[in-house]
Amino acid sequence: MTTRTALLIVDVQNDFTEGGALGVSGGDAVAAGVTVLLRDSGADYELIVASRDWHDADGDNDGHFATGEPDFVTNWPVHCVAGTAGAEYDPELDTAPLTHHVKKGQGAHGYSAFDGVTEDGTRLAELLVGVEQLDIVGLATDHCVRASGLDALDHVAEVRVLTDLIAGVGEDSSLAALDELVAKGATLV
Repeated sequence: MTTRTALLIVDVQNDFTEGGALGVSGGDAVAAGVTVLLRDSGADYELIVASRDWHDADGDNDGHFATGEPDFVTNWPVHCVAGTAGAEYDPELDTAPLTHHVKKGQGAHGYSAFDGVTEDGTRLAELLVGVEQLDIVGLATDHCVRASGLDALDHVAEVRVLTDLIAGVGEDSSLAALDELVAKGATLV
């Protein structure tokens, strides 16, 4: 019996890579590295899902966008607004192999890919029914990768974070996020 596997690519978008509104150091390298993974091992995955922050253009998205100076904890500068260049995938990421696209953060904070839906309204948890192993890559380790990984552990038996294909905002907060994921049952690869 074969294990049903999936890959979750979290928020590899222009606003989260170098030069973006909330760009993290190493973001472009993650995008390029995920493309190599897809080229070399994409056939190993039955599902390849990518999430994107996709915030509404009108309004503050339930306080997600700061009205003054952002605190970078509960509110942020405007980023990943639906239909803008910042919300698009990083150009280093080859999107051709993707089987599903999940948009999150529509009218809300939406850190976890499990908060999002596909164009037809399917939730990520529904896509992953029957998946036994989920590999997670993407941005940012200490925010959306963390939240997506924690939620994944409630839906998939084996969750692996591919540590050479993630990048975070801060070193200490990223290490803490990885520790939290391991404590809940994820494996670092």
